[in-house]
Amino acid sequence: MCRHVAYLGPEVSLGTVLVEPPHGLFRQSWAPRRQRYGTVNADGFGVGWYADGDPVPGRYRRAGPIWGDLSFTDLARVVRTGALLAAVRDATVPGADQEAAAAPYAGGPWLFSHNGAVAGWPGSLAPLTGGLPAVEILSMEARNDSAFVWALVLNRLRAGDEEGQALADTVLEVARAAPGSRLNLLLTSGDSITATAWGDTLWYLARPGRGTVVASEPYDDDPHWVEVPDRTLLVADRTDVLLTPLKEPEETGRPGAGPVPVPPKESPA
Repeated sequence: MCRHVAYLGPEVSLGTVLVEPPHGLFRQSWAPRRQRYGTVNADGFGVGWYADGDPVPGRYRRAGPIWGDLSFTDLARVVRTGALLAAVRDATVPGADQEAAAAPYAGGPWLFSHNGAVAGWPGSLAPLTGGLPAVEILSMEARNDSAFVWALVLNRLRAGDEEGQALADTVLEVARAAPGSRLNLLLTSGDSITATAWGDTLWYLARPGRGTVVASEPYDDDPHWVEVPDRTLLVADRTDVLLTPLKEPEETGRPGAGPVPVPPKESPA
């Protein structure tokens, strides 16, 4: 369910990442090439981006399909940024919330997206509500599984966890409570990209001097795209990408802690 993408690098227009590539997120809304679950992502879309001098990102979200928004391609043509996160949505369960349910979600300097679905939602995650302050639950942007997963991640970030630890611990907590969930999470602060591959596809493209892209699937046929193995944490900045296996809790002691880094394949300039 859903497709998402994050970019970090030299300043470009939104359209350079989302619209212009032959298989970019715009086209993935109706013709994804590697989506394992669902076929059309028409239940909303959104993009968040960072402007120079402002650590809090702006967002543009809509409840309908991206191809039905006549203003979006114009916006994408002229807005420029060095960091963005965008998603097109295929709802797990059709319902309320409209635009509020469309990623990216936001909190402070962070943007977040979830590609996947929580098995047995909402009952499966009811026991996890006790670990969240009441204000976090009452402040959720939407009433879906992705918004609740974001609340879990954001609570850890606000408590001081590093971004990779926050994603890894959340994935393993949700996977224990709801086995069979698909939990590809994507997070950016404007200075880094953090993601998990857990049950669905994830790829990255790192080009020296041209930035880093992390996406559900490649947006073109560049041979330097690298597929991220399942059950992996990815952490990237403008120059480096680090892959770390995600271990089950009983294998590591503390969820998400202690794995051995796996160096990514090098991409020539």
